[in-house]
Amino acid sequence: MAETTLKIHGARFIMTLDPERRIIQDGSIIVEGQRIIQVGKATELESVKADRVIDGSEMVVTPGFCNGHMHISYAHATRGVFPDDLGASYLPNVFKLQGEMTEEEEYYTSLLAITELLRYGTTCFLDPGSTKHLETCMKAYEESGCRIIVGWHVADRPNPLNLPVSSTAEAISMMDQTIQSFDNRLDGRMRAWAMPFSPSFSTEELLRGAKELADRYGTGLTLHFNNSPQAVEASLSQHGKRPAEYLEDIGVLGPSTLLAHCLGIDQGEVDVMARTGTKAVMCPTAAIKGGAGMTRTALLPELLRAGVTVGLGTDAGNNSNLVETMRSMYLAAVLYKDGREDVGMIPAETALEMATIKGAEALGLGDEIGSIEPGKKADLVLFDTKRPEWRTIFNPVNNLVYNADGRSVHTVIIDGKVVVENHEPLFVDQWELIQRVQKLGEGLLARTGISFPSRWPIV
Repeated sequence: MAETTLKIHGARFIMTLDPERRIIQDGSIIVEGQRIIQVGKATELESVKADRVIDGSEMVVTPGFCNGHMHISYAHATRGVFPDDLGASYLPNVFKLQGEMTEEEEYYTSLLAITELLRYGTTCFLDPGSTKHLETCMKAYEESGCRIIVGWHVADRPNPLNLPVSSTAEAISMMDQTIQSFDNRLDGRMRAWAMPFSPSFSTEELLRGAKELADRYGTGLTLHFNNSPQAVEASLSQHGKRPAEYLEDIGVLGPSTLLAHCLGIDQGEVDVMARTGTKAVMCPTAAIKGGAGMTRTALLPELLRAGVTVGLGTDAGNNSNLVETMRSMYLAAVLYKDGREDVGMIPAETALEMATIKGAEALGLGDEIGSIEPGKKADLVLFDTKRPEWRTIFNPVNNLVYNADGRSVHTVIIDGKVVVENHEPLFVDQWELIQRVQKLGEGLLARTGISFPSRWPIV
């Protein structure tokens, strides 16, 4: 039986992100099954028939956005409860709440986070190991049609974050079993990686073991790499090297390794990452809300200049409070213009690459997604430009990066299947889900006794 075909016809602009970075005006895309088979001018593809045709007039079509660091399983249930200045108490409270979540709570919270991501154009994301009940949450991943990378974050050293501490052997075994159980499920939409929480909470043996797993199974390794001055000093004291230099020394860096946040690095560590082919994902939404001084402590322009592949993330819905990848794209394009007082820093085109093709490459998926080309998976976003924030249109890259946001996402397609249409998710009753998560969050706060009342009276 022939596979179902889909045609997006007569789009105002198609931002291909192909090697030539072509923008096709009045273009069409032909999809067969999961994959794109033709891209070109609407006039050239006028005669191509399809089982379904989507009218692309006044639409801008982009590849699906990639979010390389987004905790989906716990934050939405208690989103917005933490005051801005909680400081070092923030993460221990986060992981205390996460540790108390039931399977039901984690499933519905994950589904709400995924719904928000998909509605606003993020089709692929990495959940950095904080989901406890992966088998239960498989239903959310399957129902939504999302493309996801999962894992099991582990620590074998004491830590102040309320993260469970395992023996080194147990931690490696948990990562191994997670990769074996979940990698390449959902018809290939799911991958599973090795995920020690961070170098600070991991022994050298655990870090080496994680890299060996990633290499053996042909997957990836990600680490939280948020280096405070104290963490840098501890690394110098214990190892005689800065954190990235230490990771290179023990053989943990390389093309399959993704360092998340990358705050507190210096130029020498940029050089280490470039030399080893190590990838990065930056979360400007979380960094600026957390007062990290991102333009000072994260050398994003230097990483890009050195040729490091950098993607974008948002972290979690209860530190950055937002999970829309387009917001990180906007911030990547503007923060360094201001911080370095140089409008030549990170042009809109570079920010868009980080959210799409470079984000896909950072996740090891650049051959499959991230651009609109024949042979690639049909992960596509259609933006409705019949809205004031889109007009007028002359340079659609500028419009997308600086003007637009996820509210103008009209249709989202993953693996050739429409999952969002006319701004609404097709896989869930959104309002019913929201109400359920509200009640579950209230129960979770009551059960744990965690409370941060509003500074203004709620009467």
